[in-house]
Amino acid sequence: MKAAVYRSFSGPIKIEEMPKPTAPSSGVVIQVMATGVCRSDWHGWKGHDSDIIEHGLPFVPGHEVSGVIVEVGSDVTKFKLGQRVAIPFILSCGQCRMCSFHNRPTICEKQEQPGFTLLGSYAEYLALPRADRNLSIIPDSVSFIEAAALGCRFTTAFRAVVQQGSVASHTSVAIFGCGGLGLSCVMIAAAYGAKQIIAVDVSDIALKKAKEVGATHVINAKTQNVQKDVVELTKGMGADLTLDAAGFKTTCEDAIHCTRRGGRMVQVGLPIGGQNPIVPMGMIAGKELEIVGSHGCDARDMPKILSLVESGKLDPKKLIEREVTLEQGAKALMDMDHGSPIGMLMITQFTDAPQSRY
Repeated sequence: MKAAVYRSFSGPIKIEEMPKPTAPSSGVVIQVMATGVCRSDWHGWKGHDSDIIEHGLPFVPGHEVSGVIVEVGSDVTKFKLGQRVAIPFILSCGQCRMCSFHNRPTICEKQEQPGFTLLGSYAEYLALPRADRNLSIIPDSVSFIEAAALGCRFTTAFRAVVQQGSVASHTSVAIFGCGGLGLSCVMIAAAYGAKQIIAVDVSDIALKKAKEVGATHVINAKTQNVQKDVVELTKGMGADLTLDAAGFKTTCEDAIHCTRRGGRMVQVGLPIGGQNPIVPMGMIAGKELEIVGSHGCDARDMPKILSLVESGKLDPKKLIEREVTLEQGAKALMDMDHGSPIGMLMITQFTDAPQSRY
């Protein structure tokens, strides 16, 4: 099979021939129909991810994926050949303390992740363990591209906004960072009817996109006083729910300071830049603020998110910029050295024959 492979961190990602994987006893092999080009894969390629370092090189990136089952392991009971499946990037085990006792599979102690602990989806075929627990059938009206878009950014946003953030129709939400994750948070908050959605970024292009997909207000952090403006927009209170979707020192600090008394701040963007935020613990105690972490999504919630797409309440296509070939996707990942596109790129062509996965 063809796959995008790197043999050194920050080294060239080349299209190579690799053996087609076989299904583990608990899992399946899928033919990859769509897979996203995500900033997290860039971090892995740069050597920032300990799981990939532990796995060792050469390596295949990719973790936002959908496909068709072409091989089924001997212990799999819920899936069969030919089914269209969506895959969250966290494949939990169901047996560790976090899964079995605490019911927290997003922090599974033995989680597997395609593109991080396992070879990823920038390939014609992908082996996935723990299928019965983690895969979901894609409804007929949902495309492969839409399902792949859910695999990381939208599912992560769903958990952060809906589950960890407890968004409701009366909620005011402020989202810091309007990359793929932040824009997904805007769309999930809008799908759940949040009354006010404030998007904050340093890019006017990103903020324009945020308005297009559901933000009621936007703030440019380069030219405006973020904390002052958020408080003013929320009638002097601060937002009920704030989310740091970027992971920078400033976005984390602004999110905390823009949270109302008794409100909640969710840290969903992974910290980058090597600078730790200054966390005002006295203010957090005095205002009884809640700071909550959020990581990925429980595979059992994938059907709920697919139903949002099926019903039209959530339209992932609004964030999809274009379809690309495997070679173009590998180049786009390397080009993230110079910045990320606003929209998602979806690899849908793995051979010389063009085919759309809509």
